[in-house]
Amino acid sequence: MSAHSSLDILIEALRCLPGVGPKSAQRMAFHLLQRDQRGAAKLATALGHALEVLRHCARCNTFCEDEICARCANPQRDGTQLCVVEMPADLAMLEQTHSYHGLYYVLMGRLSPLDGIGPRELGLEKLLARASDGVVQEVILATNFTNEGEATAHMVAELLRHRGIRVSRIARGIPVGGELEHTDSGTIAQALVERRAL
Repeated sequence: MSAHSSLDILIEALRCLPGVGPKSAQRMAFHLLQRDQRGAAKLATALGHALEVLRHCARCNTFCEDEICARCANPQRDGTQLCVVEMPADLAMLEQTHSYHGLYYVLMGRLSPLDGIGPRELGLEKLLARASDGVVQEVILATNFTNEGEATAHMVAELLRHRGIRVSRIARGIPVGGELEHTDSGTIAQALVERRAL
């Protein structure tokens, strides 16, 4: 195999990253090979190790090294609340707020019929089993406010309600520190609809 084809394979492999097109992938490949071979080796080792040891938590479905992640195993967390998010990055953002102390379930995606992702591909039966454990009293849907995220929240809510489980949805509205003048009309409309008494 020639060096040229190895380079092409590397560039093509880097294109699997979100938002990385052919030019960016080429720049990354040249940088790693020419300027940061130590970094490239570290990246290759870390990626190989992660692929070997990481698995999905049996309770919340996020990535972890053990059968149950540290968050799910923590007795200080409120097991009566289960927050459903699309991806591990969404879970991380919610955790950064330090305002939620319940448990999570990570879907690892969202419904997207155009991409062939339906309820079976999302593994919704696993979520339903988790939410029906007899401890969970409320499921908080924190999927994104995209068309796919809304469709996912709607379907999950319907499935959970049929099982008699209380379901809520995170609110939408004006961002903290935001000014009405610089906020889109859809967000303002939603904030009005979701207003609460003071």
